[in-house]
Amino acid sequence: MEHFDIFSNIPYAESPVPNPLLEFDLYVPHSGSTAQLRPLICFVHGGAWRSEDKSDHAVLAQKLGASTGFAVIVANYRLTPQAPTAENQLVHPAHAEDVLQLLSFITAWEGPRGGIYLMGHSCGAHMLAVILLNSSRVTPSLTPSPHILLSVRGAILSAGIYDIDALLSRFPSYRMWFIENAFGDHDSYEQFSVTSLPARNTSIRWLIAHSTDDELVDLPQSETMFRHLRQLYANIPHVDTLVTKTVGSYGQHNEMLEAEDYIDVVANFVKGGGRSSTM
Repeated sequence: MEHFDIFSNIPYAESPVPNPLLEFDLYVPHSGSTAQLRPLICFVHGGAWRSEDKSDHAVLAQKLGASTGFAVIVANYRLTPQAPTAENQLVHPAHAEDVLQLLSFITAWEGPRGGIYLMGHSCGAHMLAVILLNSSRVTPSLTPSPHILLSVRGAILSAGIYDIDALLSRFPSYRMWFIENAFGDHDSYEQFSVTSLPARNTSIRWLIAHSTDDELVDLPQSETMFRHLRQLYANIPHVDTLVTKTVGSYGQHNEMLEAEDYIDVVANFVKGGGRSSTM
């Protein structure tokens, strides 16, 4: 059994008082703890922009670390209140701004120098996509530094929300449940879709993952995102290895993250990939 050094509640943003929503946990497997050039895996949780905590994903972090030998970060970010008021609300892009601040901290931090693999689940996949793809025209505050883009070797987006209008067409109740609170009240959420964003560069490898058993996010979300990325990379050699997908019976929405077959696919992706030199 793999053993870990676990470092909890590391702050990644300045705050006048400790803020647990701006902290991360770091899991360092003993088998990889001395390998400074090993990549780092960074996981951004889901929860509809309104729930979940880094502690919910300790099992995932340890399974990933054991399967890869890489250190794993699981981060928190500020959440939209479940019953927001005029004085207490948080809307997009604030959640993703926290994630970008996390990436800025990690890439400036003394630690592994083998690059970063980013993992996002559900709304976490949306946050990573809106940073890694070019959303600067709509949300300039989500523009990553060149150093961040050069550090990211790959992105694993699982059961992601990518096209909010399409999601609401399939699940109309989501508007009142969490979309309006997280994005505001709009007739259309097309401006927040990541399936129409251009690329910032084409050096990042992508894995789009979805479970056929998912009860909360439908498969067309992932299929549309996969097709969009393939189109962005269409003129890049070896596109079949740069933009890949996995669809399987990995369990329901949250069960997917601890499914052994899913962990194996992710581990093979991060252990097997270099990066393109095309920018």
